Amino acid sequence: MTQSGSRWQGLIADEVTLIGHGGDTVEGYMAKPQGAGPFPGIVVIHEAFGLVQHTRELVHRFAAAGYVAIAPNLYSRMAPFDPTEMPAVMTAMNGLPDTVALGDLNAAVARLRETPECSGKVGAIGHCSGGRHTMLLASNAKIEAAVDCYGGGVVTTDTTEARPKPVIDMVAGVSCPVLGLFGEADRNPSPEQVATLEAALRSNGKSVEVQSYPAPVGHGFFADYRPSYSQEAAVDGWRRIFEFFGKHLQ
Repeated sequence: MTQSGSRWQGLIADEVTLIGHGGDTVEGYMAKPQGAGPFPGIVVIHEAFGLVQHTRELVHRFAAAGYVAIAPNLYSRMAPFDPTEMPAVMTAMNGLPDTVALGDLNAAVARLRETPECSGKVGAIGHCSGGRHTMLLASNAKIEAAVDCYGGGVVTTDTTEARPKPVIDMVAGVSCPVLGLFGEADRNPSPEQVATLEAALRSNGKSVEVQSYPAPVGHGFFADYRPSYSQEAAVDGWRRIFEFFGKHLQ
C-alpha cells in the first residue's frame, strides 16, 4: 500500500482486490493509519453510484480517525457506466443480486480481519443503497456495529430475482448494534418506513439508535458533492457515527 495524498497525510491507501462471491475477483479501495495498531475495521459500502471518489474520501476519513477501512466495488462484474446517468445507475443498483453483494461484503469483512493491523472488530456503514446493503450484511453475517444512512428499499414487500427476500424480513438475524440516520423529507426510506424498521429491530431484541433530521433534510444529506447535502445534519451525523463506532469497536 502507498501513502495517500496531501489532504490525508499519514495514511496508507491503495487499490486492492478481493475474492468475492463465486470466487470472482472484486475491486476495492483500502486505507489505514500508519503504525502497527491494532485498529478496528470498517467496511464502507458505496451508494448506488458505485465506488466513486466520494466513497474513497469516506475510506480516507475513517482511516484518518484510526480505522482500517475498505470499500469493495460491488459493481466489479459490470461494464463501467457514467455515475451521472441515472438510468445506468438504477440499472446497476437494481441488477445487483443480494447473494452477490453479500458474498463480496463478507470478503471485505474477512480481508479486514486478516489484516495484521486490524483488531478483528469490524463495523459497516453504507449510504443510500449502501445503507440497505449494510442491513443485509448485519442480518446475515457476524459484525460488531452497523450504521445505516438513509438506506432505501429495506422496508418493502416487493421482491425481484435479484432481491428475492425483503431485508426487513431478515432483521431477526441482525448480529450487532445498529445506528440509523435519516432525513424526514426522504421518501425512500420515508419516516413511516424508518419507524417500521426501528420497531422490527426492537421487537427482535436488537440494540438500535435512530436519529431523524427534520425537513427539509432528505435523502443524501451526507453527500457533500450533491445539492442534497445538509451541513448541519452531516456534522451532527458524523459526530454520532464516530461516537457509535468508538463505543462498539474500540
